[in-house]
Amino acid sequence: MVVSRTALLAGTVLACVAVPAVAQELKIGVASEATSIDPHFHNVGQNNALRRHIFESLVFVDAAQKPYPGLAASWKAVDDTTWEFKLRPGVKFSNGQDFTARDVVYSVCRIPTVENSPSNFTIATKGIESMETPDPLTLVVKTKGPYPLMPLDMGVFGIISAQASGAGADLKFKKGGCEGLGTPPKSADFNDPAKAVGTGPYKLAEYTRGTRLALERNDGYWGAKPHWKTVVFRPITSAGPRVAALVSGDVDMIENPPIQDFDLIKKAGLTIVQGLSNRIIYVHLDQFTGPDWKTPGVKGTDGKNPFLDKRVRQAMSKAINRDAIVDRIMGGVAKPAGELLPVPLFGTSEDRKPEKYDPEGAKKLLAEAGYPNGFELTLGSPNDRYINDEKVAQAVAQMFTRVGIKTGVDSMTASTFFSRRNKYEFSAYLAGWGADTGEMSNSIVALIATQDAAPGFGNTNRGRYSNKTVDELTRKALTTIDDKEREKLLQEASKVGMEDYGIIPLHFEVTPWAFRKTITYTPRVDQYTLAYEVKPGQ
Repeated sequence: MVVSRTALLAGTVLACVAVPAVAQELKIGVASEATSIDPHFHNVGQNNALRRHIFESLVFVDAAQKPYPGLAASWKAVDDTTWEFKLRPGVKFSNGQDFTARDVVYSVCRIPTVENSPSNFTIATKGIESMETPDPLTLVVKTKGPYPLMPLDMGVFGIISAQASGAGADLKFKKGGCEGLGTPPKSADFNDPAKAVGTGPYKLAEYTRGTRLALERNDGYWGAKPHWKTVVFRPITSAGPRVAALVSGDVDMIENPPIQDFDLIKKAGLTIVQGLSNRIIYVHLDQFTGPDWKTPGVKGTDGKNPFLDKRVRQAMSKAINRDAIVDRIMGGVAKPAGELLPVPLFGTSEDRKPEKYDPEGAKKLLAEAGYPNGFELTLGSPNDRYINDEKVAQAVAQMFTRVGIKTGVDSMTASTFFSRRNKYEFSAYLAGWGADTGEMSNSIVALIATQDAAPGFGNTNRGRYSNKTVDELTRKALTTIDDKEREKLLQEASKVGMEDYGIIPLHFEVTPWAFRKTITYTPRVDQYTLAYEVKPGQ
């Protein structure tokens, strides 16, 4: 006899009474596991959320992505190219060592040395020309030109201990390669609780990849002590088991409960909250123009790269019925996207509407581009990273197929996907991006700016899109102090990139969390699940 998933979960509701959490312990079922404990290894949502528990930044952001003082008690622009950060006194690392400006310098120096990073943090350190430490609690950062985003960038990466990491006494920042860095720790080293030394509200207690990650409250923490003495994160990538774990009381809270289970969860006496996120789900198309371009997954184009033709990219955008994806795949819990961030975040435009579904227009454009019979394509996608990611990829593939681009889907776990994507094994892939800074330059620099390691542009532009106008407007915005003028530049850069179909935006995720009624949680725009923001219920 075949038992439906809904019936199975319903039976769990009737048969089980939610077991209350052990006193002072919080158990969370996460939809996607962090790929490393190393705070500098992978600039991706699940890693960034985890690192905030252990490794803090100079600047914090609240649930609406508004910045406020963190390890830096204050900051100011001394002149157009100088920022001064006054660090918070009395802060200690979890091993008892004092936190000083030297640790910030070391962390910035270590970031570009991290091996095999799928998406590194040089995007946040690209503007730094020099760093000075007049005293242990003062950091002076020099930039080549005006750089208004420096405080926001200082909130993107975590600070690690220079002393615990083996920095030399002669540590000195030097653009292109620091002095006295010693032998930086490998990413795997941070799996050891004794080496995962940070200033955060929690310490790493136990880590078994694929099974559980346990945190222990840092009783020496400088800030407000978190309510929970211990926190256990359990990776439960399949939605059904994740919901079942919550209903049965195995966990107290879960990320991304599936829309189809909302009624079931509520009937079990549990709470659901949700909020619009800044995460864009998109399709990237490989637009590399070099002579050694290969066509993984592309057939029927006589070896040509069809994505170099704007008409093909536009046709593929028109082929996608975003409203249908939101309604049928996402259950209405998403918002169709016309650019890389949702209004009203900084740099967005009210007039950037989602592409209208136009399959006939798509067919016409393909014919004009020389593909009247279309071609074949394989779309790469993770199957456990974003909400309904594999289902969305399958829907997009069907829509491409209907206009003549016969498309199959190659889906896999996020860790495998990111590794293959970064080796350019997909000519087309579906992925997502959440802007750490909550403003448009972050998304443009990461996703559609021309790849350029020196300024940290294009780190996640694995479609290798390049547009000089986008780059020029973005660079100008990054050196414009006036907020209104900077926003206009970013709006124009976004418009150029979107009208050139440098990337195909699909939708913004609306993020749900579900939990027992004895706790509360405020939805975050960045989608992070932060245990220290989970409070006892009122």
